[in-house]
Amino acid sequence: MAVVSDTSPLCYLVLIDLIDLLPQLYNQVIIPHAVLHELSAPQAPEPVQSWIVQPPAWLDVQRIDHQPDVGLIELDLGGMPLT
Repeated sequence: MAVVSDTSPLCYLVLIDLIDLLPQLYNQVIIPHAVLHELSAPQAPEPVQSWIVQPPAWLDVQRIDHQPDVGLIELDLGGMPLT
């Protein structure tokens, strides 16, 4: 089974050293490039930045090629604050 993730669960699982639970639950975790950029941002915690430098084989980064709904353009990207 595959699952799509945003930044927060990955970040917190890395920080509490439980990221290895994900491949036990899912064969594949899919993230958009925006999540990859958030995890590797200078504001991200150092353990998270280090982890995403060599993403595991079960993590699949995919580009989103469709245009968002015009009504959604005003929404925030929804990333967690990385302070």
